[in-house]
Amino acid sequence: MPVIIDGTNGITQAGEFNSDSSFGFKNRIINGGMVISQYNGTSSVTPTDSSFALDRFKCRLSQTSKYTVQQNAGSVTPPVGFSNYLGVTSSSAYSIVANDFFELEQSIEGFNTADLGWGTANAKTITLSFQVYSSLTGTFGGAIQNSARNRSYPFTYSIPTANTWTTISVTIAGDTSGTWIGATNGIGLTLAFSLGTGSTYSTTAGAWASGIYWSATGATSVVGTNGATFYITGVQLEVGSTATSFDYRPYGTELALCQRYFQSYGYGVNGTTGDSCIGTGMFYTSTEIIVTAEFKVIMRAVPTYSSPTVTSGYRYHRAAANTSIDSISYFGSTSTSAAIFGNISLPTAGVAGYATQIYAQVSGAKINFSAEL
Repeated sequence: MPVIIDGTNGITQAGEFNSDSSFGFKNRIINGGMVISQYNGTSSVTPTDSSFALDRFKCRLSQTSKYTVQQNAGSVTPPVGFSNYLGVTSSSAYSIVANDFFELEQSIEGFNTADLGWGTANAKTITLSFQVYSSLTGTFGGAIQNSARNRSYPFTYSIPTANTWTTISVTIAGDTSGTWIGATNGIGLTLAFSLGTGSTYSTTAGAWASGIYWSATGATSVVGTNGATFYITGVQLEVGSTATSFDYRPYGTELALCQRYFQSYGYGVNGTTGDSCIGTGMFYTSTEIIVTAEFKVIMRAVPTYSSPTVTSGYRYHRAAANTSIDSISYFGSTSTSAAIFGNISLPTAGVAGYATQIYAQVSGAKINFSAEL
């Protein structure tokens, strides 16, 4: 959107302009360019319900083992202007039944949606835009939902040509009814992309409805075709009735936005190589270490802790030596830091009160903290 300065005409603007969303944090979606992948790196995974594919993009599913997710699955060339995408691959030819649902979704925090004024007479219109590529053609579906999932707006979009990046834009009038969370750290709204949804959770597209709906009636089922692919990137949700250019943010900014909801500590995290410090602290007793992991950004809420899947890759410093830790456990946290225990055995015991560190030394040794919506 260039600005032209001319001695005769003054300052003018050429190209697309949306006064509602052209300044500030116009894209309410985080990681819409699919660049941050703290959860799985570049690995293909078979998700469980409510697990995450890439940062901020959750997998919802009523049946397991029906699809896999991966950053840049299939290694196709991303659309112009993008380096990454989120790829879904169907694992079977599954016939959807009434209560089934298979979705990709992102919940947006109330602090980032309060200005929409939904649930009031002043509800603002939004526009959703994205780039999509699929081995299937036809009409696809998705939905916007409130936090209670009792207000839904199913929408449709068309993919006319297989295996070609298609630009999609969907304009949605703001909901003047229902209960929508305002400026809090709860769920302001949820955006869902359907990969296959049964009749119970599907209804007519293009209007607000009371109830939980993930998609529009008759939408294409990705999981219904074995090996079918569905790739998506450039997801943007903005105020206004026109889709504007994608809101590119610096990588460090996008990472920090993701880390408000999820942080990982350990070997090889976020592209690092080699040993990684978990935290610094002291010997609590001669055989117990307690360290503090200072979070990189303040998290949305007090996070939950995931026990490490690799337990033998952690060490501590003792008298200039690196010594293995027998086990590692969680002590507690706030939204700014966490305390981690390390247990060791004699004769490698330390001295109570002496300073030390815990760090990860082998691939896969990491601990995770989640404050996801």
